[in-house]
Amino acid sequence: MQVNNHDLIVTIVKRGHADQIVKASKEAGAEGATILYGRGSGIHEQKKLLGIAIEPEKDIILTVIHRDKSDAVLQAINAAGEMSKPGTGIAFVLELKKVAGISHLLRAQGK
Repeated sequence: MQVNNHDLIVTIVKRGHADQIVKASKEAGAEGATILYGRGSGIHEQKKLLGIAIEPEKDIILTVIHRDKSDAVLQAINAAGEMSKPGTGIAFVLELKKVAGISHLLRAQGK
């Protein structure tokens, strides 16, 4: 396990919008992403995360990125996903303390 300076950017958008988010992330310096598919609860049991309704058919994009690129990638995601518009999605950054399996990212940094 590596102790490192990496972040995890979690992006949740409507189903079908992941490709534009991943493209923008790569253009901003990300190496790639993992896309998961999620479903929210029904209309009568609508759940919320930070004030945004989580409804069925969501793309969840996980991007591990070196901390020095996090701001640029998050800004690219924000623009590509039009996150300033209500109901379009959410993106947030989590600091990673320890990570295994990112040797390709460490090689790219010369470690």
